Amino acid sequence: MQTTIDQLAQIQVFAQLQPSELEGLQAHSRVQEYKAGEMVMHQSDRLPTKLFALIKGSLLITKTASTGKETILRTLSPGEIFAAPALLGNGIAPATVTAESNCQILTVEKDALLEAIRNNPEIALRMLMVFNQRLQQLHDTVHGLVSERAIVRLARLIQYFAEQYGTEKTTDGICLKANLSYYKIARSIGITYEECVRLIKSMKSVLVYRRGGKIAILDVEELEAIAYGTKNP
Repeated sequence: MQTTIDQLAQIQVFAQLQPSELEGLQAHSRVQEYKAGEMVMHQSDRLPTKLFALIKGSLLITKTASTGKETILRTLSPGEIFAAPALLGNGIAPATVTAESNCQILTVEKDALLEAIRNNPEIALRMLMVFNQRLQQLHDTVHGLVSERAIVRLARLIQYFAEQYGTEKTTDGICLKANLSYYKIARSIGITYEECVRLIKSMKSVLVYRRGGKIAILDVEELEAIAYGTKNP
Protein backbone atom coordinates (compact mmCIF):
# COMPACT_ATOMS: atom_id res chain seq x y z
CA MET A 1 0.00 0.00 0.00
CA GLN A 2 1.36 3.43 -0.96
CA THR A 3 2.46 5.66 1.91
CA THR A 4 0.97 9.11 2.53
CA ILE A 5 2.78 12.22 3.74
CA ASP A 6 0.71 12.16 6.94
CA GLN A 7 1.80 8.59 7.67
CA LEU A 8 5.48 9.46 7.22
CA ALA A 9 5.04 12.46 9.52
CA GLN A 10 3.81 10.14 12.29
CA ILE A 11 7.26 8.54 12.60
CA GLN A 12 9.11 10.17 15.48
CA VAL A 13 12.45 10.48 13.66
CA PHE A 14 10.71 12.27 10.76
CA ALA A 15 8.51 14.52 12.91
CA GLN A 16 10.43 17.74 12.18
CA LEU A 17 10.79 17.24 8.42
CA GLN A 18 9.18 19.61 5.95
CA PRO A 19 6.47 18.31 3.58
CA SER A 20 8.91 18.60 0.67
CA GLU A 21 11.42 16.37 2.52
CA LEU A 22 8.71 13.81 3.28
CA GLU A 23 7.72 13.78 -0.38
CA GLY A 24 11.25 12.64 -1.20
CA LEU A 25 10.71 9.56 0.98
CA GLN A 26 7.15 8.84 -0.11
CA ALA A 27 7.99 7.11 -3.39
CA HIS A 28 10.36 4.76 -1.55
CA SER A 29 8.01 3.84 1.30
CA ARG A 30 5.32 1.22 1.71
CA VAL A 31 2.69 0.38 4.32
CA GLN A 32 1.70 -3.19 5.16
CA GLU A 33 -1.16 -4.24 7.41
CA TYR A 34 -1.05 -7.04 9.99
CA LYS A 35 -3.90 -8.53 11.99
CA ALA A 36 -3.78 -8.99 15.77
CA GLY A 37 -1.66 -12.04 16.61
CA GLU A 38 0.10 -12.08 13.23
CA MET A 39 3.89 -12.29 13.23
CA VAL A 40 5.70 -9.38 11.60
CA MET A 41 9.16 -10.95 11.82
CA HIS A 42 10.64 -13.96 13.56
CA GLN A 43 13.80 -14.05 15.63
CA SER A 44 16.78 -14.93 13.35
CA ASP A 45 14.93 -13.96 10.15
CA ARG A 46 17.02 -12.28 7.46
CA LEU A 47 15.78 -8.68 7.21
CA PRO A 48 15.54 -6.49 4.11
CA THR A 49 17.65 -3.31 4.32
CA LYS A 50 14.83 -0.96 5.26
CA LEU A 51 13.74 1.29 8.10
CA PHE A 52 10.80 -0.28 9.94
CA ALA A 53 8.29 1.85 11.84
CA LEU A 54 4.89 1.31 13.44
CA ILE A 55 2.21 3.83 12.46
CA LYS A 56 -0.91 2.13 13.81
CA GLY A 57 -1.63 -0.42 16.55
CA SER A 58 0.75 -2.04 19.04
CA LEU A 59 3.66 -4.45 18.61
CA LEU A 60 5.07 -6.98 21.06
CA ILE A 61 8.82 -7.65 20.98
CA THR A 62 9.87 -11.02 22.43
CA LYS A 63 13.06 -13.06 22.56
CA THR A 64 13.33 -16.82 23.02
CA ALA A 65 16.35 -18.33 24.76
CA SER A 66 17.98 -21.60 23.72
CA THR A 67 16.09 -23.20 26.62
CA GLY A 68 12.80 -22.21 25.00
CA LYS A 69 11.96 -19.57 27.62
CA GLU A 70 10.30 -16.51 26.09
CA THR A 71 10.89 -13.02 27.50
CA ILE A 72 8.96 -9.89 26.56
CA LEU A 73 11.49 -7.14 25.85
CA ARG A 74 9.10 -4.29 25.19
CA THR A 75 5.96 -3.15 23.44
CA LEU A 76 5.96 -0.52 20.71
CA SER A 77 3.40 2.20 20.09
CA PRO A 78 2.71 4.23 16.92
CA GLY A 79 5.57 6.40 15.72
CA GLU A 80 8.36 4.13 16.97
CA ILE A 81 11.03 2.56 14.78
CA PHE A 82 12.32 -0.98 15.27
CA ALA A 83 14.52 -3.76 13.80
CA ALA A 84 17.72 -1.70 13.94
CA PRO A 85 19.96 -4.53 12.57
CA ALA A 86 18.19 -4.19 9.23
CA LEU A 87 20.09 -0.92 8.76
CA LEU A 88 22.95 -0.86 11.25
CA GLY A 89 23.79 -4.46 12.09
CA ASN A 90 24.07 -7.91 10.60
CA GLY A 91 20.64 -7.88 8.98
CA ILE A 92 19.31 -10.61 11.29
CA ALA A 93 16.19 -10.05 13.41
CA PRO A 94 17.34 -10.09 17.07
CA ALA A 95 13.82 -10.81 18.36
CA THR A 96 10.32 -11.79 17.28
CA VAL A 97 7.85 -9.00 16.50
CA THR A 98 4.14 -9.79 16.80
CA ALA A 99 1.09 -7.58 16.27
CA GLU A 100 -0.74 -7.11 19.58
CA SER A 101 -3.60 -5.44 17.73
CA ASN A 102 -4.35 -4.72 14.08
CA CYS A 103 -1.26 -2.86 12.89
CA GLN A 104 0.19 -0.88 10.05
CA ILE A 105 3.96 -1.13 9.48
CA LEU A 106 5.72 1.45 7.35
CA THR A 107 9.04 0.70 5.65
CA VAL A 108 11.48 3.06 3.95
CA GLU A 109 14.18 1.88 1.53
CA LYS A 110 17.71 2.31 2.86
CA ASP A 111 19.03 4.34 -0.09
CA ALA A 112 16.17 6.83 0.20
CA LEU A 113 16.71 7.10 3.96
CA LEU A 114 20.45 7.76 3.49
CA GLU A 115 19.67 10.48 0.96
CA ALA A 116 17.28 12.09 3.45
CA ILE A 117 19.97 11.91 6.15
CA ARG A 118 22.51 13.58 3.84
CA ASN A 119 20.07 16.45 3.39
CA ASN A 120 19.05 16.53 7.05
CA PRO A 121 21.59 14.93 9.44
CA GLU A 122 19.20 15.57 12.34
CA ILE A 123 17.37 12.38 11.28
CA ALA A 124 20.46 10.27 12.08
CA LEU A 125 20.85 11.98 15.46
CA ARG A 126 17.24 11.18 16.38
CA MET A 127 17.72 7.57 15.30
CA LEU A 128 20.87 7.27 17.43
CA MET A 129 18.99 8.71 20.42
CA VAL A 130 16.26 6.10 19.99
CA PHE A 131 18.70 3.20 19.70
CA ASN A 132 20.73 4.49 22.66
CA GLN A 133 17.58 4.60 24.78
CA ARG A 134 16.76 1.02 23.74
CA LEU A 135 20.26 -0.14 24.76
CA GLN A 136 19.84 1.54 28.14
CA GLN A 137 16.47 -0.14 28.62
CA LEU A 138 18.01 -3.50 27.72
CA HIS A 139 20.85 -2.91 30.18
CA ASP A 140 18.37 -2.02 32.92
CA THR A 141 16.29 -5.10 32.14
CA VAL A 142 19.26 -7.46 32.27
CA HIS A 143 20.57 -5.82 35.44
CA GLY A 144 17.16 -6.10 37.05
CA LEU A 145 16.77 -9.78 36.17
CA VAL A 146 20.17 -10.51 37.71
CA SER A 147 20.19 -8.35 40.82
CA GLU A 148 16.71 -6.99 41.67
CA ARG A 149 13.92 -8.75 43.52
CA ALA A 150 10.82 -9.63 41.51
CA ILE A 151 8.66 -7.16 43.46
CA VAL A 152 11.02 -4.33 42.50
CA ARG A 153 10.96 -5.35 38.83
CA LEU A 154 7.16 -5.46 38.92
CA ALA A 155 6.89 -1.97 40.40
CA ARG A 156 9.30 -0.58 37.83
CA LEU A 157 7.42 -2.24 34.98
CA ILE A 158 4.19 -0.61 36.09
CA GLN A 159 5.94 2.76 36.37
CA TYR A 160 7.36 2.32 32.87
CA PHE A 161 3.96 1.60 31.33
CA ALA A 162 2.41 4.51 33.20
CA GLU A 163 5.05 6.88 31.84
CA GLN A 164 5.23 5.40 28.34
CA TYR A 165 1.53 5.00 27.58
CA GLY A 166 -0.12 7.37 30.01
CA THR A 167 -2.71 7.12 32.77
CA GLU A 168 -6.20 8.36 33.51
CA LYS A 169 -8.03 9.02 36.76
CA THR A 170 -10.88 6.60 37.52
CA THR A 171 -12.93 5.62 40.54
CA ASP A 172 -10.39 2.83 41.16
CA GLY A 173 -7.41 5.18 41.15
CA ILE A 174 -4.83 6.19 38.54
CA CYS A 175 -5.48 3.66 35.78
CA LEU A 176 -2.87 2.65 33.19
CA LYS A 177 -4.10 3.21 29.64
CA ALA A 178 -2.18 0.13 28.47
CA ASN A 179 -3.40 -3.29 29.59
CA LEU A 180 -0.94 -5.61 31.36
CA SER A 181 -2.06 -9.21 31.60
CA TYR A 182 -0.53 -11.62 34.13
CA TYR A 183 1.16 -13.39 31.23
CA LYS A 184 2.67 -10.19 29.87
CA ILE A 185 3.93 -9.10 33.27
CA ALA A 186 5.43 -12.51 34.03
CA ARG A 187 7.23 -12.70 30.68
CA SER A 188 8.49 -9.12 31.04
CA ILE A 189 10.13 -9.52 34.45
CA GLY A 190 11.25 -13.15 34.25
CA ILE A 191 8.91 -14.91 36.69
CA THR A 192 6.23 -17.57 36.43
CA TYR A 193 2.55 -16.84 35.90
CA GLU A 194 1.76 -18.14 39.39
CA GLU A 195 4.39 -15.94 41.04
CA CYS A 196 3.03 -12.96 39.15
CA VAL A 197 -0.48 -13.55 40.51
CA ARG A 198 0.94 -13.86 44.03
CA LEU A 199 2.94 -10.64 43.74
CA ILE A 200 -0.02 -8.66 42.41
CA LYS A 201 -2.14 -9.88 45.33
CA SER A 202 0.60 -8.90 47.79
CA MET A 203 0.41 -5.31 46.47
CA LYS A 204 -3.31 -4.83 47.14
CA SER A 205 -2.63 -1.63 49.12
CA VAL A 206 -0.69 -0.21 46.16
CA LEU A 207 -2.65 -1.23 43.08
CA VAL A 208 -5.83 -2.87 41.81
CA TYR A 209 -5.81 -5.50 39.07
CA ARG A 210 -8.99 -5.99 37.01
CA ARG A 211 -9.89 -8.63 34.45
CA GLY A 212 -8.35 -7.99 31.07
CA GLY A 213 -5.14 -6.52 32.48
CA LYS A 214 -6.53 -3.22 33.74
CA ILE A 215 -4.26 -1.87 36.48
CA ALA A 216 -5.03 1.09 38.72
CA ILE A 217 -2.40 2.62 41.02
CA LEU A 218 -3.78 3.38 44.47
CA ASP A 219 -0.64 4.82 46.06
CA VAL A 220 1.93 6.38 43.73
CA GLU A 221 4.43 7.13 46.51
CA GLU A 222 4.34 3.58 47.88
CA LEU A 223 4.77 2.17 44.38
CA GLU A 224 7.84 4.39 43.93
CA ALA A 225 9.25 3.24 47.27
CA ILE A 226 8.90 -0.40 46.19
CA ALA A 227 10.47 0.40 42.81
CA TYR A 228 13.52 1.86 44.55
CA GLY A 229 13.73 -1.11 46.91
CA THR A 230 13.17 0.96 50.04
CA LYS A 231 9.87 -0.64 51.04
CA ASN A 232 8.09 -3.99 50.90
CA PRO A 233 4.31 -4.12 50.36
